[in-house]
Amino acid sequence: MALGHPKLANWQPPPEYQAVPSLLEGVTVFAPQPVKPVSDKIVNYKCPQCGATTRFDVAAGGVACEYCGYQVGIEAKQVGRRAQEFEFTLETLDESAHGWGVTRNELHCDSCGANLTLPEGALTISCPFCASNKVNIHAAPSDVLRPRYLVPFTTEKQIVRNKALEWLGKGWFHPAELSASAVIDRFHGIYLPFWTFDAYITANWKAQVGYERQESYYDSSSKTWKTRTVIDWRWEDGQVALDADDLLIPGSSRVSRILIERLLPYNLDELTAYNPDYLAGWEAQAYDMDLPSAWESGKAIMREQAKQNCYNDIRSRHVRNFSMKADFSNEVWRYILLPVYLAAYRFEDKVYQVMVNGQTGVVAGQKPVAWWKIWLAIAALLSPGLLLGLVSLPFLLAGGIGIFPLILAFIFFLIGGGVSIAIYKQAAASEAA
Repeated sequence: MALGHPKLANWQPPPEYQAVPSLLEGVTVFAPQPVKPVSDKIVNYKCPQCGATTRFDVAAGGVACEYCGYQVGIEAKQVGRRAQEFEFTLETLDESAHGWGVTRNELHCDSCGANLTLPEGALTISCPFCASNKVNIHAAPSDVLRPRYLVPFTTEKQIVRNKALEWLGKGWFHPAELSASAVIDRFHGIYLPFWTFDAYITANWKAQVGYERQESYYDSSSKTWKTRTVIDWRWEDGQVALDADDLLIPGSSRVSRILIERLLPYNLDELTAYNPDYLAGWEAQAYDMDLPSAWESGKAIMREQAKQNCYNDIRSRHVRNFSMKADFSNEVWRYILLPVYLAAYRFEDKVYQVMVNGQTGVVAGQKPVAWWKIWLAIAALLSPGLLLGLVSLPFLLAGGIGIFPLILAFIFFLIGGGVSIAIYKQAAASEAA
């Protein structure tokens, strides 16, 4: 019926409907109003009392002003390991929010290629990943997935400085000129991207398994009966299950995987719903390893864990022709941010990274090695055995009385060699990344 009909004199369309063009004269057509995309609210991190820029304060646990003491709490819920996980579907990705939810700038390093987002108005002249000053700043892109959860910083910067000083002081084989101030004054508080993965893996294995048995045989040369170990091989198979939970895969290719492993674990019971306020005054990096690539890395780790479970299922240490088929189910993921203090410094034209877990305070990093100290220490450890061996040789040739010093020299050499290898490995690990 047309709107002019007497029965529709007082009729009004529902509030979510609007009039649209009609092909029939005198007939008004109503259709649902188009849904307008919800734009992110621009958050202004200015102190309402003094106008200074505010930032998330670790001690206060909220946004605070360091000039007038103004503080305000953050409305975010700590959800821990109950944080929602997502399936690998296009719908999930399409429905996910994008951008940071607040205006941020992006720093691009021309030297190492790293991208890092900065609070609006923040300036920096060096890259925290490689210590290069070849950087430029532009508006951060808004097409990356928005993190759903994060673990807030809980370790204050002064504590980080103290821990870094203590860490720098350890180790006698580092250069004496390695100044603590070269590192501790360059720490950047950064939220780094991580993916978490859950999956249930069913692994079916098959292998030849060998079992030892003793058998007697007659030795014709000595004309005696002896025993020897024989391995009987037979095919076996089995099935094991692995329930992988919250496997962490870094979403950044600009940080050392070795150092990240040394920073773990994080307490994911403190996962909190993402709120841009946590990033106020702090740096953050968007992922440069996308979800499919991170999932491939995660699956490779899970396969290795399943493989180890298969070997644990075999009742013998003798295994050959091993094969395994792993089936994945219930795969889910999260995109989260974890807190890290990061510093990069140069020493003799090499770049070294130092990282501190922003939740637990664990320190991991690289330190240059004064290799002349290592070689001198190795020479000192091997010298007693070598010198004693050289001294005992004339006595051995003279009548055999040098056999005991020679045995003692061999023992000294073995001990010195073992300690030397341990020192070398420790020094190499200090530089490794």
